[in-house]
Amino acid sequence: MTVMTRGARGPEAPLVVLLHGRGSSEADIIGLADHLPAGPGYAAVRAPIAENGGYAWFANRGIGRPVAESLAATMGEFRQWLDEYAPPSRPVVLVGFSGGAAFAGGLLLADPDRWAGAAILYGTLPFDAGVPVELGRLTGGHVLVAQGDADTVIPRELLDRTWEYLRSESGAEVVAHRDAGGHGLTPDALEVLATWVAERTGTSGGQP
Repeated sequence: MTVMTRGARGPEAPLVVLLHGRGSSEADIIGLADHLPAGPGYAAVRAPIAENGGYAWFANRGIGRPVAESLAATMGEFRQWLDEYAPPSRPVVLVGFSGGAAFAGGLLLADPDRWAGAAILYGTLPFDAGVPVELGRLTGGHVLVAQGDADTVIPRELLDRTWEYLRSESGAEVVAHRDAGGHGLTPDALEVLATWVAERTGTSGGQP
């Protein structure tokens, strides 16, 4: 996989993996690391499916609705890359935006114990796409969910279902942020994300 990195490079440092949205690339999301805490390593990964001049994490059957077989295949590719890139002892936090949020959610639901946390930013969990979403699936896990009331990209029913599942049925320890913005990180959401990443990685502010 094609990867852009910032911050710490040692295998002992926590790793924050940045997952871009559909039709975007690693070059578009790596800049987010400049607004997040110093201390971790940051890796922005390019999705494997070329689409509309950018890349996607899975084939869609509708906005926010992954094709199960495609999602399973790309999650397998990602896990193979990660197993080679970072030892199992290295804490890994997933930060996904839009389509990358659905992909991060799929990874989280498929293997909750692997991740130190997952941020689901302006996207949906991959419901009805072959990953388990039963009651208590994420018990003991840490999740940040951020949404905008004026988001017209992701179907509102999926945003609402994600919000409710994470905050109630999942069992996860959740930081939830919702504001009047649209389909993009607002300054307030970015501040919440930076604080959450610092907590999940044991770091304390500053820029990488």
